[in-house]
Amino acid sequence: QALLEESGGGVAQAGDSLTLACTASGLPSIKWMGWFRQPSGKEREFVASIWWDGDSTYYGDSVQGRFTISGDNDKKTVSLQMNVLKSEDTAIYYCAATAMMYGNIRAPSSYAYWGRGTQVTVSS
Repeated sequence: QALLEESGGGVAQAGDSLTLACTASGLPSIKWMGWFRQPSGKEREFVASIWWDGDSTYYGDSVQGRFTISGDNDKKTVSLQMNVLKSEDTAIYYCAATAMMYGNIRAPSSYAYWGRGTQVTVSS
């Protein structure tokens, strides 16, 4: 069951920008929301996360400086602005959320809720 819904995926050219959005439904207690991506045949990779209470954001090394996560805590929505897209950004992008963070914020296992994903394809 998907409690998070992603949108905004599509096809882009290298160097272009794309914005993803995620909305959480029925999860008023979540404090962390983030994005992971999974290229075909590869493991899920941390992209970015936002901590509402601390008003803090975190980024994976591969997207630092290019991607920006933002959101609305009241609405429980997050956006991912992706700039200077590269072919290696091609993946299914998943929105994730959790109420408590007990482990590594970069680990998929630390997030309790997931969306079904949205495909982002970047052509070089």
